[in-house]
Amino acid sequence: MEYQKVKEDIIGRLRAELNPLLAYHNADHTLDVLEAATRLAGLENINGHDRDLLLTAALFHDTGMLQTYAGHEEASAEIAHEILPAYGYDTADINTIAGMILTTQIPQSAGSHLEKMLCDADLDYLGRDDFFMIAHQLRYEWNVLNFRHTTLREWYELQIVFLENHRFFTQTARKMRESTKAGNLRQIKELVCFMQYK
Repeated sequence: MEYQKVKEDIIGRLRAELNPLLAYHNADHTLDVLEAATRLAGLENINGHDRDLLLTAALFHDTGMLQTYAGHEEASAEIAHEILPAYGYDTADINTIAGMILTTQIPQSAGSHLEKMLCDADLDYLGRDDFFMIAHQLRYEWNVLNFRHTTLREWYELQIVFLENHRFFTQTARKMRESTKAGNLRQIKELVCFMQYK
């Protein structure tokens, strides 16, 4: 498998071809998920072939945005099936990668350990200090693309529901991110409470 080569080619394609209005689902998000997946792989002792499969799935998980917004996970899986044979990936490996990609659809539905790791990498930002900045990139993207227009208060209310229902799958992600995620949730609730009395 030529992982480094496909990484270079896919990141280049995302930078060149994605809609510039994608403030969240862009090449930087893919690199962020790739970094989170790499970190999780190291901490969860995932090496060799499995690590390459995980990182390839992270690389491809939002490539469907090149074709469609809604349902982009299915498109991403199809793109993986189309492109990866040329980089030495066999059918079984591509099926595993496509399966991982499909589990990132919200609500996430991970089964295997690799699927759980990819899902946790995809939403790693929920438990980080840059949560608010990244979340507002997604809100801007929704609004500017007319995918789902929200007021600021509506957005925060959606985030409360989302964070309350989200669970990290791996023990490593829970240990690293759960505390900060809880703090982010508390801040959002405080903001919404403040808005109610304005």
